[in-house]
Amino acid sequence: VQLVESGGGVVQAGGSLRLSCAASGSVLRIDAMGWYRQAPGKQRELVALFPSAGGRPNYADSVKGRFTVSRDNAKNTVYLQMNSLKPEDTADYLCNAVGVEVATAGSYKTFGVWGQGTLVTVSS
Repeated sequence: VQLVESGGGVVQAGGSLRLSCAASGSVLRIDAMGWYRQAPGKQRELVALFPSAGGRPNYADSVKGRFTVSRDNAKNTVYLQMNSLKPEDTADYLCNAVGVEVATAGSYKTFGVWGQGTLVTVSS
C-alpha cells in the first residue's frame, strides 16, 4: 500500500490550501487515516486524524477552527482543507493510514504507511 500526497505549496498568511492523500495498492480496508506535520528542527505532530473509518476526527488545538479534515472511503482518500494559514503552519505535511490489505489470495495483513510528504510554506 502506498500513499501519494498533493496540494502543498507557498501561500501568504491568511490564505488557504487543500491537501489530498490517496492510498493505492491491495487495500481491503482503511481504519485510521489522517495528517501529521513536521517543521524543521521540531518533532512530528498530529494535525488531524480520523481514528476509524466511521468516526469523528480529532484535531490539534493549534488548527481547530481553521483546518477541516475529510475522507472519501470509496476512494481511499483523505483531504485537509487549511484556511487562515499562519507562518507557524509551515511544515512538511505527511499522510498516514492504518488498515488491512490483501497479502496473497485468501489472506490478509495489517498495514501502517506514511506518504512522502508535501511541503507547505506560509509567508508573512
